[in-house]
Amino acid sequence: MIKFIMKHILILLLLTNFLFSYDKSFSYRKYIHVKKFYSSLVKETVDIALKHNMPPAAILAIASVESGYGRGYVASISGNILSLGANKNDKALPSLYLPNTKGPYKVIYNKKEIATFSKDELVWKQRPKSLKKDYRPKGIAGTTTTLDYFDYNKDAKRKANLKNIEEFCTLWISYENRFKAFNGARVFLDEQVKKYGKEILFTKKLNEEFINHIGGKKNSFNYRKTWPIKVIKVLEKTGLTKLTKDIYKNKSFDESW
Repeated sequence: MIKFIMKHILILLLLTNFLFSYDKSFSYRKYIHVKKFYSSLVKETVDIALKHNMPPAAILAIASVESGYGRGYVASISGNILSLGANKNDKALPSLYLPNTKGPYKVIYNKKEIATFSKDELVWKQRPKSLKKDYRPKGIAGTTTTLDYFDYNKDAKRKANLKNIEEFCTLWISYENRFKAFNGARVFLDEQVKKYGKEILFTKKLNEEFINHIGGKKNSFNYRKTWPIKVIKVLEKTGLTKLTKDIYKNKSFDESW
C-alpha cells in the first residue's frame, strides 16, 4: 500500500513539475507534443535558417500548422513537416487506404496501432494522393509499403524533417522560384539582413512579415487569407521568436522553455 501511494505521489510531482516548467505567457507550451516537436528540431533549424538568411521562428510555426506539430499522418509517414510539393524528380506520397477512429478523429497508418482497435471502432477510406514529397528512403519512398518506417527510425525521421526544412530555405524561398511570393520573400529577407544584420531574423516583426509575404494570396504557399493568421497565432502562443533567439544566444532548450 505504501509503495502504491509513493508511486502516485511521484507521478503527481512529475506532472506538477511539467505543468510549471514553461513560460506561462506562451500558453501553447503547456502541451507535451508541442515541446517534443520543437525540442528535436529547434537547434538545427536555427543553424539552417542563419545559413540561408531565413527566420527560424516562422519556419517552425509553419511546420507546426502544416504537420500538426509532426502528428499529421502525411507528415508522420513522409517526414514532410512543411507540406512541400513533390517536383518531377521526387517521389510523392501516393493514395493510401487507411482507417480513422470515429472519435476523436484520427487517421492511423501504423499496423501495430491499427491492430489495437476492433473493426467497429475504425472507418476505412481511400485517401487521395497527397502530392507531397516523400522523404522515406529509396525503395519505399512513393510506395504504400512500410508506412510506419519513421515510427521505428527516429534519427532518420529527424534527418528527413531537417532536409525538408533545408529544401524550403533553398528551393522554395529562392531567386529562381517562378512565383513572386517566394522570390519576393527571398529579396526581402536578403535586403533586411544586409541592412540590419542576422539578428533581424529573430524579431517578431520580420517573422510576421515573412509569413505574410508567402501566404494568404494567390500563387503563394497557402492562398487562404486565414493561413497567415493561424501561423502567426502559433508564433505568438508558443513564443517561437524568443525560443529561437535564445538558442541563437547559446541557451539550452530547457533554459529557454
